[in-house]
Amino acid sequence: MTAHLTRVKARMSIHAHRKVRGLLEGEYASMHTGRSMDFNDLREYVRGDDVKDIDWKASARSRALLVKRYAAARKHTILLVASTGRSMAAMNDLDVPKRDLSVMVAGVVGYLAVRHGDRVALAYGDAAAQHQMPAASGELNLENRLAAIHDNTLPTSAPSDLKTVLDYVARTVRRRTILMVVSDEYAIDQELSTLLRRLTVQHEVLFVSIGDLDPTSMDVDQRLVDIDSGQVIPEWARHDKRLRQEYASLLTGQADGMKRELDGLGIIHQTVHDDASAIRAVLRLLERHRHAGRR
Repeated sequence: MTAHLTRVKARMSIHAHRKVRGLLEGEYASMHTGRSMDFNDLREYVRGDDVKDIDWKASARSRALLVKRYAAARKHTILLVASTGRSMAAMNDLDVPKRDLSVMVAGVVGYLAVRHGDRVALAYGDAAAQHQMPAASGELNLENRLAAIHDNTLPTSAPSDLKTVLDYVARTVRRRTILMVVSDEYAIDQELSTLLRRLTVQHEVLFVSIGDLDPTSMDVDQRLVDIDSGQVIPEWARHDKRLRQEYASLLTGQADGMKRELDGLGIIHQTVHDDASAIRAVLRLLERHRHAGRR
């Protein structure tokens, strides 16, 4: 197994191992009743039920006619949608590029999916070009999709443009999927909201935002350059108390606005700020999806 999925597995074994084991059993997906080999529960018999489903022993104990219900054997297609524009090649902190966090988030979701027998597809791109890799099962195929995210997220890439990537997905993906969006978007404007609403009609949409480095942090002592404009961020900006307060207030307002918009769209979402919290954030996201019961 090559580097990206190996790193995901190592992190998952370190963080929240018991929770991961539960999710590997398929708990990230909705439960449906139907025909399979997996027993779900018992309920009282009603006219029209198949007599072969009657549990005679349980019926004798309860003195009511009970039938067995089973979890439907349904496999999902997971579509990872990754923004690979140049802003995603910037640093989230001094040790972890946002690109690596994007790969980690996609890798956790993809690994849980392939362990459950589901297929994973990928759509990625920037303002200049968008691409797809078809749905496929297995760890080797997942590794290829993680490598595509990593290798196409470069400082020389075109500008990030999540709207263009989502529009591409809306136009080209016809099959219903669980759609996981990974980007560094920090605000939802009307155009992006319209695209997301369009996608929620067909897909179950999850959203993970990769947080940016705070350029006003006094813990940052290295020379900082904005990756989009190429301009150097002045050193005094990291020591101006008023600027720090205003920037913190701006980030809080943007986070609150984004949460309201995504909640209004019925989209489950999380923000990932660093490598250590990425696993926990994704597991919280998937746990919320499991309990949502929207569809």
